[in-house]
Amino acid sequence: MSVKKMVNIYLYTRYERFWHWLQGVAIILLLITGFEVHDTFTLLGFRTAVDVHNFVGLSWLILFAFFVFWIFTTGEWRQYVPTTKKMFAMVRYYSYGIFRGEPHPVPKRKEAKHNPLQRLAYLSLAALLLPIQMASGFLYWGYNSWPQWGLGWLPLKVVALVHIAGAFAILSFLVVHIYMTTTGHSLLAHIKAMITGWEEVEEGEPVEDWERKERKKAVSAA
Repeated sequence: MSVKKMVNIYLYTRYERFWHWLQGVAIILLLITGFEVHDTFTLLGFRTAVDVHNFVGLSWLILFAFFVFWIFTTGEWRQYVPTTKKMFAMVRYYSYGIFRGEPHPVPKRKEAKHNPLQRLAYLSLAALLLPIQMASGFLYWGYNSWPQWGLGWLPLKVVALVHIAGAFAILSFLVVHIYMTTTGHSLLAHIKAMITGWEEVEEGEPVEDWERKERKKAVSAA
């Protein structure tokens, strides 16, 4: 068993928390209204669902542009750079170690808020899935203007299929994301951190890893 000490660090800025919750609300509203437009259920009524979906979708697109500007001007884009370091350790942790109470292989730090698997997931979401969803939604919204945009050749069915597939992919991500928020050292630790900005994390690295590195250094020096 690794010796560890828990410390509080200020991990998430006000803007990060604001964007996180705002985007979460926008995604949930878009999923609810989008599935209602597809006649999955009736809640707001078709016309209202369409109006809300369009308004939230266009607002989300504009706000996402501000988010991209923010991550590049603040240098936070570095948090999403993929890495294979401790990738397999994270896979083992989530599939086995977490259920045995083992210490986290990659404790959060201000300079490294996401572990390798999170980096891949969030990068795929922000750089691929969301842009495709927003682009297909914008095309869907502007269908009547396609001839003026020179897109009269584009099949509406293809855009619709891409958009609904993206919706299911985002829904799947949302379900997994909500589950993962419960895997901290306490049930609500991660959620509390995204509200206050402060998160309790393991100090330094596990002692076993530190001792292993020290022994390796000693052997190299000899």
